[in-house]
Amino acid sequence: MMRNVSLIFCGAVLGGQALADPSHSAAHVALWPTIPFVRGQDLCQYQDAYGRTRAQQASDMVRLLGDLIRAGAEPKQAPELLQTLDSLIDQGRQRATGGFGMDVLLEGSFKAALDRVYELHHPQVRKVSFFNPTALSELVRVLRAQQRQGSLEAKPIEGLTGMAWGTYSFSPGCKGDVLVTLHLETQTGHSFNYQARGIPESVMGQIAYQVFSQFQKTHFPSQVTYQGKTLELLGAPGNVLGTTNSPRKAQFACECIQARLPTVGEYIYLNELGDWNGGVRSDKGLWALSQERVMAPEMPNPSMVRSIKEFQSPEIRYFCVRHAIGKKTATQCSP
Repeated sequence: MMRNVSLIFCGAVLGGQALADPSHSAAHVALWPTIPFVRGQDLCQYQDAYGRTRAQQASDMVRLLGDLIRAGAEPKQAPELLQTLDSLIDQGRQRATGGFGMDVLLEGSFKAALDRVYELHHPQVRKVSFFNPTALSELVRVLRAQQRQGSLEAKPIEGLTGMAWGTYSFSPGCKGDVLVTLHLETQTGHSFNYQARGIPESVMGQIAYQVFSQFQKTHFPSQVTYQGKTLELLGAPGNVLGTTNSPRKAQFACECIQARLPTVGEYIYLNELGDWNGGVRSDKGLWALSQERVMAPEMPNPSMVRSIKEFQSPEIRYFCVRHAIGKKTATQCSP
């Protein structure tokens, strides 16, 4: 009876096992260098027109007329003065939002911000870049003509594995912010969408970090080389990192997906790799080990390896690993 319960539990665990993240399926995404941005609804004007009731708008107009009259304007001239001021405000907004410069600004600032994030974290492998099939001489000619870079019909695009496009809208509140979305479509058919709000010259920094985090962070399953062998990181059943109160439960869960808990050496090595190079940060908290033990990196003396009996109601994290060579072919686990 116990064996049947174990098999049922393992079947449920395997059925709920997290699938590979779509962004992990492509080791490197090469984007077309031109990112078109489509202007959306002007939320500043929209809020200005519909953010108040008609009665509130009429009340504001009466108050402004009264202010002009008290300031010395003739009663007959006050409405005309209000209309003139309103027209000047509209003209200023049209000049600020006219032309085709906003999309160029957003594209350029996104590329610069993405490079800045990569320079800050220095991952071993860069997974997001821009594909440019144009010869330098052609690029110079295009820039001299003040044209956008890239033409899908001009050159072979075998190296292209992704496209990016976006939208922008002037934010409600009319304080100069823009609401920007960026959409990435990969060659494998996956779509990734990001959104941020801020001033035009810096808003793309938020989106650049979102893109960096999406593609550079460790996704399960993944593989690293450890002591000359390929170590496969599977995550926890049904989740990226598992949480439990017992190392035995964590060990049982890993066995149900034909894997095991990491050793202390593997935890340390993966922590050194970090989140951006295929590893997992494990320098804080408690991490499950076999034989009813935990690793406590913040308690190194006399040893970071401790018995679970030393802790009351602990929160233990874990993930599962296995060597890529010599995988088990049958599930064998028992509580």
